[in-house]
Amino acid sequence: MARILLVDDEDSVRSFLKRGLELDGHTVETACDGEDGLDLLITKNGAFDLLLTDVRMPLMDGIALAHAAQEHWPALTILIMTGYSDQHERAQSLENLAGILLKPFTLGELRAQVSRVLP
Repeated sequence: MARILLVDDEDSVRSFLKRGLELDGHTVETACDGEDGLDLLITKNGAFDLLLTDVRMPLMDGIALAHAAQEHWPALTILIMTGYSDQHERAQSLENLAGILLKPFTLGELRAQVSRVLP
């Protein structure tokens, strides 16, 4: 299955989504904000199939993280999660954007979207 980097600043959300994605056999590593996520991408040399990131986070938001990831690892698939519809415009400039999940979403919707965007 896929290697997924999940970035969200809420511990409970991050833990819940990680467990749900692991049900489908994915290997999921997590980061608590955009800077932590970028550090992990650098450490692992971008060795992920999917970057799944929230938008609004402290230090570095998810769209800034996605732009940095796209610059260094152009083949990395990106899926954005947000509760703010105004973030669509900022995200549209991402070439590897596979989709935007609007919060609130169900675990089933997330799993279906991940399955859809991964080869």
